[in-house]
Amino acid sequence: MKIKVTSIYVNDQDKALRFYTEVLGFAKKTDFSQGPYRWLTVASPEEPDGTELQLALNNNPAAKAYQQAIFQQNQPAAMFFTNDVKGDYERIKTRGAEFTMPPTDVTASTIAMLKDTCGNLIQLTQLARYSH
Repeated sequence: MKIKVTSIYVNDQDKALRFYTEVLGFAKKTDFSQGPYRWLTVASPEEPDGTELQLALNNNPAAKAYQQAIFQQNQPAAMFFTNDVKGDYERIKTRGAEFTMPPTDVTASTIAMLKDTCGNLIQLTQLARYSH
């Protein structure tokens, strides 16, 4: 088995698409609508056929409650792995991202946390074995 798609709830799909492509640098993979429903995914340009991240609208009470609860608990809704967390931090910050935690050394990794402008915290992680 493989993980092909995973989802993150967002409060605005257009805003999320801009953030995940223009700020983080992911590529739009799928975008189609049927009535009020929109299926929107992005993927890493490093793995264009790899796992896709669905930017799912939080338009139901359970999704909205979940999204708000993990944000309030300072929990990331998604974690992205990088070989250069400090470089990505500088690049993404220059593009206007709001970080809640700069690159910080923790057990076996360096992490940074930022807001995705759509109701979520995102964690960037660099494993210690990739540190410079």
